[in-house]
Amino acid sequence: MVVPFEGFVVPSPLYTAVLVVGAVAVGAVLARLRPRVTDRVVLAFAPWMVAGAAFHVLYQVGRQSGGVYSPVFEPFFSAPAVYVTTFVLMGAVWGTASAGTDTNGTAPASRDAVPQYLGGVGLVVMVVLVVLVVRQGQTASATLRPVFPLVGLVLSVVLTGVLYVVLDRRRPAVLAETGYAGLLVLFAHVFDGVTTTIGVDVLGTGERSALPARIMDLAGALPTAQYIGSGWLFVVVKILVATAVLAFFVDFVREEPVQANLLLAVVAAVGLGPGTNNFLLFLAGGG
Repeated sequence: MVVPFEGFVVPSPLYTAVLVVGAVAVGAVLARLRPRVTDRVVLAFAPWMVAGAAFHVLYQVGRQSGGVYSPVFEPFFSAPAVYVTTFVLMGAVWGTASAGTDTNGTAPASRDAVPQYLGGVGLVVMVVLVVLVVRQGQTASATLRPVFPLVGLVLSVVLTGVLYVVLDRRRPAVLAETGYAGLLVLFAHVFDGVTTTIGVDVLGTGERSALPARIMDLAGALPTAQYIGSGWLFVVVKILVATAVLAFFVDFVREEPVQANLLLAVVAAVGLGPGTNNFLLFLAGGG
């Protein structure tokens, strides 16, 4: 069985140089274009976050079933290189979409054209990669069932909805200011917490990251562990951290929307990337 977040692989100097040059070039183009970064743009990043996880899952599963990528390109999809690879691809699409707009993102294209284009292309890439993950999983050694990750996805959506309603009633300014970016942050970290819990308590995959492992070890030492497992505490911590970050960002979004939305995108990626990695690995394992 493939283990989520297997050890990082440092690419050779040549591949590292290519990644650095690509990232710097895309970053320079975006800095010159200065595209608007709204909550809708952050939401458009979401398919690319999922795509990045799928790129890496194909790398992980492929190494156990004969390989998916050509040996020439494979190092670009190991971790952490895959993060830079995905940024370069997404940044190129973002830059292309933004090239026809002014610094306010309103002319000559419409206000919503950039996030629609960026998110639409990302959605197509995401769907293709997820299909490839499932097909590749059918050729790999299968010990898990897809029902578990799908249940995790449904639970994450429901729990995010409940949190949204609670926040909207108790702290309406939080979601009003952070918008789609705030909703994405909530879902991303709930999804990460729920899929990690399913992996540890249901599928027995273990947790390789130090902090989550310590949190679950603490829960595992409680008398409730034999009844509800140890992952629930990690879900609670993820929810508390995500809501605290959003509450902290309320004034930040008002004063510095570009910087705040970019940071919210990073916070979302920290949750959605690992959560999707878990989900797709379990799904691929289902065969």
